Amino acid sequence: MVAARSSAEETAAPDDLSVPAAPSGGRPARSLPALGGALLASWLVPAALISTGLGIVLLPLLVLAVGSVMRVGGVLLDRLVAAALVVAGGVVVLGLLFSVWPWGIDPIPTSGVLFSVVVLAGWAGRRAPRLPLRFRPSDLMVLGTGAVLWHYLHLPLVGKGPEWRMEFLATAEDRLNHFSYFVGIEHVGGYNFLHQEAARAYLMGPGEVTYPQGSHFLLAWIDSLLRSSTDLGTPVGAMNRYLLLILAAYALLGTALVWGARWIGGPRLRGWRTAAVCGTVASLVLASNYADLVPHGFDSTVIGLLMVALLTAFLIRPAMRTPELLLVAALGLIIVTYVYNLFGAIAGVVLVAALVVHRRRFRLKRWPLYLVLAVVTLGVAGLPSVISVLSQLDVAGASNLGGPSVAADRVLLIGGLLLGVLAAAAPANRRTGTGRAQLAVLLGAGAVIWAFAWYQVHSIGHVSYYFEKLAGTGVVIALVSLGAVGPLLRAGTPARTPVLRRRAGDAVLSVVSVVTALSLFAGVQWGMESFKSGPSAWDGNRLMAWSRGESWSDIGPRHGATVAEDLADIPGAVMVLYSNDAYKNLKSTWLASLLRNRGGDILPLYETHWVNIGAFEQNEAEYQASMEHVRKGARQLGEPMTVVVADPATGARMGKDLEGFQPRISVVVKPGNAWGHPWERSFPGT
Repeated sequence: MVAARSSAEETAAPDDLSVPAAPSGGRPARSLPALGGALLASWLVPAALISTGLGIVLLPLLVLAVGSVMRVGGVLLDRLVAAALVVAGGVVVLGLLFSVWPWGIDPIPTSGVLFSVVVLAGWAGRRAPRLPLRFRPSDLMVLGTGAVLWHYLHLPLVGKGPEWRMEFLATAEDRLNHFSYFVGIEHVGGYNFLHQEAARAYLMGPGEVTYPQGSHFLLAWIDSLLRSSTDLGTPVGAMNRYLLLILAAYALLGTALVWGARWIGGPRLRGWRTAAVCGTVASLVLASNYADLVPHGFDSTVIGLLMVALLTAFLIRPAMRTPELLLVAALGLIIVTYVYNLFGAIAGVVLVAALVVHRRRFRLKRWPLYLVLAVVTLGVAGLPSVISVLSQLDVAGASNLGGPSVAADRVLLIGGLLLGVLAAAAPANRRTGTGRAQLAVLLGAGAVIWAFAWYQVHSIGHVSYYFEKLAGTGVVIALVSLGAVGPLLRAGTPARTPVLRRRAGDAVLSVVSVVTALSLFAGVQWGMESFKSGPSAWDGNRLMAWSRGESWSDIGPRHGATVAEDLADIPGAVMVLYSNDAYKNLKSTWLASLLRNRGGDILPLYETHWVNIGAFEQNEAEYQASMEHVRKGARQLGEPMTVVVADPATGARMGKDLEGFQPRISVVVKPGNAWGHPWERSFPGT
């Protein structure tokens, strides 16, 4: 049953949430027949939808089901956001069970279990299904941010065929790695770290045990709903679906940041002040350099930041009953550590800071229950990290690794955190539980980020790759904390002003606020040309560059990651050398391995990273050095393989030089797609 208005326990909670909510009366009685019918429906509905190819419908149904038994906030969007976090966390946690039972991630049994858990939780808690059909005008801004991001992210893919779209999937080595974890989970039917031997066929070791896999498991499960099956289909099709899921994840990240700022603003954030806050955060998101996370292939980072944003918002302002708070806190911490364990440090600080401030929410006589919940949560959250540390992960060495990164905007990181501290410390906010929690969270997160920077500077002399990753959580926390600024702005409209006039004036101020924010923070110039007719700041941001198709893969010529078509008739392992750039050759080889469901080949074939030949004749020293790495890769592979080059002269020489080498290496020239020549030649070794 859906209620048009929320009950007293569902209404927007006050800003000071340091005391537990009063229990509601009139709780429904437990009915065994109703329980049996609901459990039966929990299995029949998934079976019916999946059998008709509509498995993806189960995802919104599951979110609605969870939202209907939760008591969070007072408007529908807030309830659904909380439910989405709980569903994501539940999938990741129950994934431990799904990984070891006989059915893997088959959508029917997994969905049946998830719906059954919701039914049992509602029955045990005597929660009648109920959703608040209440909306806020700013819902349009929250959802609109996601729609705008999706438009620009999806724009370069419109009208492109599956093979052409691979140019946008294979923009970075990291995405190929992430895709291999995703594929591995679908093939082995669960977490790779629980199926290490089987998973090595699909990904580069020791990633099956050392890399966090929560985001890959979540996406693999959603993909099984998309297909209503555990059959991956063609590799090209799987790559296209994976790319679309990642683009959707980034759009959801932007949506979560705008929503989180509004949520922290609370009931006092109303009218044009809501538009000012939401418009500012949306503008900063649209103009952010973090759109570069997409072409860089930092897929787990995107989803990890999304979970940090949601968890931070809910813990700073826990407008929910205590059972929901404990559930959100536990599942939020678990999913953050499973998606990106480095972010677990920040999530832990956020959790401790918020729970200490809101400690009066908890009854002392229930401390044994809280202790058990804490131990179980920490045990589950730390399981993958403990397994990775006990295997081959060098924590000290890994923490100082270098590599290409997307820098955390120092203006947003430092200025945003300081502005959040200032807003939380203002008299109007520091008297509330929300304000005190925000202050504690900002100071705690800032201290952790500063401490890690200090560690890296004293260890290697500078901050590096993982500092920028961790600092990203600071940017996320700073953005959602801007919600505390809104209530400090004066509304300015006398109460005696007629309602219609007041609403009209508020609407005008809201539009002006959003337009101003887009102009100041996103560089939108509303048709005015920049200086000397140059592109505007909006046209030059990273999101717009992606939308114009400027971030396509550099591993081959335009209109190809041509690997799929070129290598369709070549069996076994391949090393693809379409360039004299070793890194491009590595990505081409990796893509070829993934297209053959042989991602494990890339571990020995990582030697391609030092092979700088293949596109045209190279100098003698470079040729000889590269050939040594070709031979080394073949020896480590331990089976016959094929080397594919674009230059006929190089192919002929390599074929001659590799005669008699064991294991056998065949050399094939495929210049047709790579260079526009209408022919090909083979130089098989003996």
